[in-house]
Amino acid sequence: MTDGFAARLGRVIRESGRLCVGIDPHASLLALWGLPDSADGARTLGMRVVDAAAGVAGAVKPQVAFFERHGSAGYAALEAVLAHARAAGLLVVADAKRGDVGTTVDAYGEAWLTPGSPLEADALTAVAYQGIGSLDPVIARAEAAGKGVFVLAATSNREAAVTQRSLREDGRTVAAGVVADVRARASQALGLVLGATIRAEDAGIRLEDVTGLPVLAPGFGAQGARLADIDHLFGPAAPLVLANVARSVLGAGPDGLDDAIRRAGEEVDG
Repeated sequence: MTDGFAARLGRVIRESGRLCVGIDPHASLLALWGLPDSADGARTLGMRVVDAAAGVAGAVKPQVAFFERHGSAGYAALEAVLAHARAAGLLVVADAKRGDVGTTVDAYGEAWLTPGSPLEADALTAVAYQGIGSLDPVIARAEAAGKGVFVLAATSNREAAVTQRSLREDGRTVAAGVVADVRARASQALGLVLGATIRAEDAGIRLEDVTGLPVLAPGFGAQGARLADIDHLFGPAAPLVLANVARSVLGAGPDGLDDAIRRAGEEVDG
């Protein structure tokens, strides 16, 4: 029987730590690295990040948008980076934020979570604006393959507050409702995206309700949250939190990358 994603993530964290390194080859970062703003440049940066993260971090998180802006060549570069990362033993989270209904959302799941797919990842970020049930086909594919789906719940961008903190008919905030809906599914494949730069209670979320669920936490490093504060920020949920950093380590450039990732790993896991 295939292990559920929560169990897989727990094992990765025990063996390699809670650090997740973002792979974000945007134009300014490529320029800093002395690379062309092209698919080849994105591929070179991505491969270098994978090599630096392997054996030091538990996971990497390629941001799909920075590859797909280069069209078909960008997708080919992304496929190469995804395969290289999985071969290196890293847990790979595809940050694609997909969401839809019916056959369309099923196709997203097929693309990102099917073993052997050119875009195969270990987990996918997803949006449940149409309701958690809209992700049923994606969740089913993830469960069958021992993969994960991180559903956006509370994000740290200021624009999100007016929607995510609005109240549903059941009295929960939208963000807390996503948490409740994910927990009610009792699926080993499901987890949450919770920003590290906001207080959970400000979004109406009780951390006790998150405990035991996989969590992807952006916002560390350049966005302001301190890796050393992860246990304080997430309390009882902290053991299954992947702490994502990107600019704060990638900004060290190709020569300083290894040391930057090593220091970040030491900070998040003591």
